[in-house]
Amino acid sequence: MIGQPRASQRYKSQQQPTNTALTSKIIELAKEHQSYGYRFITAKLRQHGWRVNHKRVQRIWRKEALQVPHRRKGRKTKGNSDNSCSVQKADYKDHVWTYDFVSDQSEDGRSLKFLTVLDEFTRESLTIEVGRSIKSGDVVETLEYLFAVRGVPGFIRSDNGPEFVASAIKKKLGKKNVETLYIEKGQPWENGFIESFNGKFRDEVLNRELFYSVKEAKVIVEQWRMEYNNHRPHSGLDYATPAEFAASCIASASPTAQLQQYTTDEKDNSLTVAGT
Repeated sequence: MIGQPRASQRYKSQQQPTNTALTSKIIELAKEHQSYGYRFITAKLRQHGWRVNHKRVQRIWRKEALQVPHRRKGRKTKGNSDNSCSVQKADYKDHVWTYDFVSDQSEDGRSLKFLTVLDEFTRESLTIEVGRSIKSGDVVETLEYLFAVRGVPGFIRSDNGPEFVASAIKKKLGKKNVETLYIEKGQPWENGFIESFNGKFRDEVLNRELFYSVKEAKVIVEQWRMEYNNHRPHSGLDYATPAEFAASCIASASPTAQLQQYTTDEKDNSLTVAGT
């Protein structure tokens, strides 16, 4: 209308709010959690009350050249689909537990051994035992403690290590009616949940900390375990923490609980009919 060429028109957008505070918080979280990518940092920001989209975090992440060192992955091999251990999946809380060992050393070169126990459904770290050596008797004591404070699982998965196939462990699990799931030799992918957890444990703790004593290792490891359960977002749980996901689990998902509920309903129905 005024003769201004369309090609020369420019739209001036409204001034956008600065990202200074958000950028500072992202950098702070990235330094604190050096193994996290931008999606995990987005989840952490939301935990701190920020209402932010992961795409915005990604743009800032790239602008600030924040990177996560990639862990070298081994070659994947197909497992045996007919193996009963790989077929059995966790369907509810405390349905299937899994445990394994991780090795490291202290500052003086002496060995350290860690027993990690995981709930496969909720991804909760139930315990991480630390010692110079952990034998089958120590594993039995750990299981006794967990059975007392957590309850008894339906299954427990492990490799064929001597500590896990010992007669003392089989006897203890047999008394509690806990079925054992032993993976095939040379096929660690059949125990994928604990292998993934141990990888995170090594990346975020063992590769970053120098332990001067067993006592110091116990304190640092327990602090990380609490962080993992209560504050670390888990991609397999839609970026909820294991503790949040466990709290949301419905107890009636257990077949035993369903049977008890069914029996109660049947009794109520019988009383109603009798009253009628």
